Amino acid sequence: MFRNPFSIEGRIRRTEYGLTILIIYSSYMFASLLIGFTPLGAFIIHILLFWFKLAQGTKRCHDRGNSGWFQFIPFYGLWMLFGDSDYGINKYGPNPKGVGNIVRNTKW
Repeated sequence: MFRNPFSIEGRIRRTEYGLTILIIYSSYMFASLLIGFTPLGAFIIHILLFWFKLAQGTKRCHDRGNSGWFQFIPFYGLWMLFGDSDYGINKYGPNPKGVGNIVRNTKW
């Protein structure tokens, strides 16, 4: 879990995306407290958290078989949080659950 958190390559599960949301919002609250003391430090934290959220959202979109741009659709974040992933391998990589990743070469 949380391998390459700032990369936009690959896929992540609902659990990792949900934990990402919790981490981001709790960190935003912490960074908001820092604004009075060190505005530059709070700004840097906000930029890092924004990229972290963008990268993790992109990977979750990939898990659903969509482009990362889908995360900018209003309320799509709820769909990413509660919707199921693509079964097996899609064009963004193997399923992070490991379900359906075996491609069988059987002839009928």
